[in-house]
Amino acid sequence: MVMIRVRVLGRGIEREIEWRKGMTVADVLREVGFNTESAIARVDGRVALEDERVDDGANVEVIPVVSGG
Repeated sequence: MVMIRVRVLGRGIEREIEWRKGMTVADVLREVGFNTESAIARVDGRVALEDERVDDGANVEVIPVVSGG
């Protein structure tokens, strides 16, 4: 089983999720309870767009977006 390591910055959450062929950044965000409007992802150290594919064994950092007014 191939895994992706996911860390949510500022929330103290670290998880490993199972990698699936064709998995995208948006899929990873959903797995940890976010969507593309509520968080940004860095994959292996660089900011990634929601439709980018995530390779097996990747390290993903989820950065929650803070909004208000």
